[in-house]
Amino acid sequence: MSHLFAFLRALEEGPQINSTQDLIVQASYLIASIFFILGLRSLTRPDSARRGMQQAAGGMLFAVVGTLLNSGILTYQWIILGLILGAIAGYPMAMKVPMTAMPQFIAFSHAFGAIAATLVGIVEYRHAFTPNELTGQTPGLSHGVAAALGFEVLFGALTVTGSFMAFGKLQELITGRPITFRGQNAVNMGLMAVAFGCFAMLIYQPDTAWAFYAMVALSLFLGVSMVLPIGGGDMPVVVSLLNSYAGLAAAATGFAIGNNVLIIAGALEGAGGFILSVMMSKAMNRSFANVIFGAFGSGAPAAAKEKGEAKESKTISAEDAAVQLAYAGSVVIVPGYGMAVAQAQHICRELMELIAKQGGEVKYAIHPVAGRMPGHLNVILSEAGIDYGALLTDVDDANRVLQTADVAVIIGANDIVNPDAEEDKSSPLYGMPIFRPWTAKTVYVIKRGKGTGFSGVENPLFFKDNALMLYGDAKNVIGSLVKEIKALDDSH
Repeated sequence: MSHLFAFLRALEEGPQINSTQDLIVQASYLIASIFFILGLRSLTRPDSARRGMQQAAGGMLFAVVGTLLNSGILTYQWIILGLILGAIAGYPMAMKVPMTAMPQFIAFSHAFGAIAATLVGIVEYRHAFTPNELTGQTPGLSHGVAAALGFEVLFGALTVTGSFMAFGKLQELITGRPITFRGQNAVNMGLMAVAFGCFAMLIYQPDTAWAFYAMVALSLFLGVSMVLPIGGGDMPVVVSLLNSYAGLAAAATGFAIGNNVLIIAGALEGAGGFILSVMMSKAMNRSFANVIFGAFGSGAPAAAKEKGEAKESKTISAEDAAVQLAYAGSVVIVPGYGMAVAQAQHICRELMELIAKQGGEVKYAIHPVAGRMPGHLNVILSEAGIDYGALLTDVDDANRVLQTADVAVIIGANDIVNPDAEEDKSSPLYGMPIFRPWTAKTVYVIKRGKGTGFSGVENPLFFKDNALMLYGDAKNVIGSLVKEIKALDDSH
């Protein structure tokens, strides 16, 4: 609304110095805001997500152009250099990063967005208390602007190190298991209280430089210490929460420097990331506090060993599995991150088409927290040209279909099909809504080896009587199934 008011006010006031230029800037910001909102709305459905990305990109183009026309810009030298360097770095990254690496790529990009917000906050604060070369006076800060700058660097610095930590865990540069120590939560809460104390001091007395820089240092440390105890199974929630923090930092930047489009875009990102985090936590039947402080998966290895020794899983050859798939009336495929790693989505579509040619129906059960990023599997399947109508995105609906399915095929999924979530109260997964593939007549589990999933929790599904294992790379295993089904078809 601030864009609309500024736009109308410029029309009412008539020609002034720079009025046409300012009018164009405000109009660009208004158009950018509309495109951002439309893009966010389109991203709520997989079938319109591509359009949503295009709308958001169009909005960013208008925002950049409007900012470049700002009358306050004295020279474009450093701006042009930044645009060139950003394009040189960004284009190859966006084109070459595989879909399997998108979660860590997004965490990485969050970090750089937060770096920009944090640096702007630090520069604005230094400028406010640097004497003017002509007058010798310092501009100073009002309490409101000090609050905006403090909020900006508080969430910005936390997001910088938190995003780099998330990137390291997702890229497996550091362990995905929780790293904890005695009293860790108390230490984090204490440091957070001190950081907010510095924030309050900054608002009360804006020229207290030690409070400002202490808050920046504490926030950088908190980003590391708050992500370290979070296990791999919770990383999708962490990524969306860091997205929210980055948005809040951007909105605060907008308030601090008087840029309306930053306020709107940051508020949209902040609210969207927070809502998505809540939805992801709900999908796992866990609270925010449990995600942030629960150290999910830290006790998994011992329990996994005990279950693995209790019973052995049964295997099946691709030739035998292909026979049953070829004549199945109903097949439900449950993909997980293993399918993304193997880039098996295209061969999976070919398997789906072969089964459909034989008269069978194939559906994909997509769990809200499958993969390592919200919507990760939806995007990968859409990339392979699999129709949105074949996706079962509601857990209850998918379970009803699984009850009548001839075959359930698990491709690189672990936690989202783990019976312990319903049967074992001691399991860290207990209470999480899951798929029940064991209710189908037969379950085929395709996975690389006998190890646990990203969360480190063993899965007793693999030892059930109707579960049969096909070990190997998902793309190669499904390729073998496709080859065998084609051979069956040719023989007839």
